[in-house]
Amino acid sequence: MNVFITGTSSGLGFGLAKYYLAAGHRVYGLSRKMNEELNSFTNFHFLVQDISRFNEMETNLISFLKDVEVIDLVILNAGILNEIKDLKDTSLHEIKKVMDVNVWANKILIETLFREVDEIKQVVAVSSGAAVSGARGWNAYSLSKATLNMLISLYAKEYTNSHFCALAPGLVDSGMQDYIYTLEDDDKFPIVQRLKQAKGTEKMPKPDEAALVFAKAVESVKNHESGTFLDVRKL
Repeated sequence: MNVFITGTSSGLGFGLAKYYLAAGHRVYGLSRKMNEELNSFTNFHFLVQDISRFNEMETNLISFLKDVEVIDLVILNAGILNEIKDLKDTSLHEIKKVMDVNVWANKILIETLFREVDEIKQVVAVSSGAAVSGARGWNAYSLSKATLNMLISLYAKEYTNSHFCALAPGLVDSGMQDYIYTLEDDDKFPIVQRLKQAKGTEKMPKPDEAALVFAKAVESVKNHESGTFLDVRKL
């Protein structure tokens, strides 16, 4: 099986890459930096790429996948979180930066992949409960994940021979959560306190554990309508 994953250097993307590599699949990883542990696998192919550099990414992606005819699974995992604060205190510049990485880069990726690769069987975009929760403080991140969900829904109606899904992985103990753990408690943002309390518990698994749950969910989402937003915690 050929698996394409973005954001493989750390967090969930790293865990998923390890999972599929250990299972003997061929993984095509894309990230801003290499994780040396993955480089030890002979079935790992890697492209160093900042996905916010749209034109450069499209050109490099074409070269990277020039000999690939079929991709069984695309996992659009790469994403960023900006500062936790009110939307009214969040500039358009900050919002644009998050939207570029979490949404528009995925538009370029999807369209380039479908143009250059003969067959793509499944596309899973890593979404978030923040896409629907409206929790105070998420600002640009919530906006980006809600837009990502709709992006996936729209593409499912255009690329009808492939199965699409926006899938929330639940909490994952990653760099994103490390940032949240450093924040001071603030009654304005109760989500911060809840996440800090979850860190180090079974409610916030390490990337390897979260990847196992996510990978199993990836199989089960095929039973749902293409383009749907789902949450691993509700499957």
